[in-house]
Amino acid sequence: MPARPPARRAGFTLPALALLLLLAGAGCTGPVTPPGTGDPPAPEAAAGPRGPSVPAPAPVPYWVNPDGKAARQMAEHLAAGRTAEAALLRRIASRPEGEWIGPDRPEAEARALTEAATRAGREALLVLYDIPHRDCGRYSAGGATDAAAYRAWVDGVARGIAGRRATVVLEPDAVMHVVDGCTEAQHHGERYALLKAAVHRLKRQPATTVYLDAGNAGWAAPAELSGPLKEAGIAEADGFAVNVSNFQTTATSTAYGRRLSALLGGKPFVIDTSRNGNGPYSEGDPAQTWCNPPGRALGTPPTRRTGDPLVAAYLWIKRPGESDGECRGGPRAGEWFDAYALELARNAR
Repeated sequence: MPARPPARRAGFTLPALALLLLLAGAGCTGPVTPPGTGDPPAPEAAAGPRGPSVPAPAPVPYWVNPDGKAARQMAEHLAAGRTAEAALLRRIASRPEGEWIGPDRPEAEARALTEAATRAGREALLVLYDIPHRDCGRYSAGGATDAAAYRAWVDGVARGIAGRRATVVLEPDAVMHVVDGCTEAQHHGERYALLKAAVHRLKRQPATTVYLDAGNAGWAAPAELSGPLKEAGIAEADGFAVNVSNFQTTATSTAYGRRLSALLGGKPFVIDTSRNGNGPYSEGDPAQTWCNPPGRALGTPPTRRTGDPLVAAYLWIKRPGESDGECRGGPRAGEWFDAYALELARNAR
């Protein structure tokens, strides 16, 4: 289940220097992809009726937050002289990751993130995870208090994005928890209505791409999911997301996504490859295989060059190094779990 990052301020400060120093090679060896590189940037579009902030459509890399948790922890390792650990965390801190919008200041946070990305000539990758009755009361329980609060929150996010480029992954698990019965039946109709309205509101922004979450290959069959996704507004969305916060391999996720796409009129999809380098964990309690499983690895770095016309991008939607919850020695969901982050990076191929 997605680990909900705790609310944080929108702003980007000191760890950027440590990140830049390490990327420049201070105390480290090996090739590095610097923040914001990997694919060619898109040219800026000419000014139009909405102003100059909407770039011409083109494949572009996503923005790397220089003040993310991995960058902060890397700075701490550098300050303590632990250069080997800092070099491992560079594999995370130098890559674009999803920015999970907090519950309290959605407009200000979305604005700060998209403005920072625009200044860098990149696109923001945002995750919206605040649906009422979220995660069925488990590790990532919470969400908006009611339907009206959720609509206001989504509206704030949309206003914050304005005309800047952003890709939004909408509500991990929300549809799947209706399908598997985890969300109580009396909330199903409201959930579909809220998701459909959220897609519609976000698509009013001129440069926003929306992917509705569609679970993972180990959760439900595509035939079980196509109808619920249609009820949730997939027709107006740009596509769907698979494997968010999970560990299914890219090959398995691609096959799953292609089967689901065939039931949805050929919709494209994105795959969360943040922690799928060694595939899923299959030992121990099957109900806990998703929660900080050992022996996992970072997967393919984010890119829009997938070699498959239906796979729009490989993305790191779940932020590697953040705990899934208080299991296997992990802290609360969304908090930094340094030992786990180092293992993910160490195992990366």
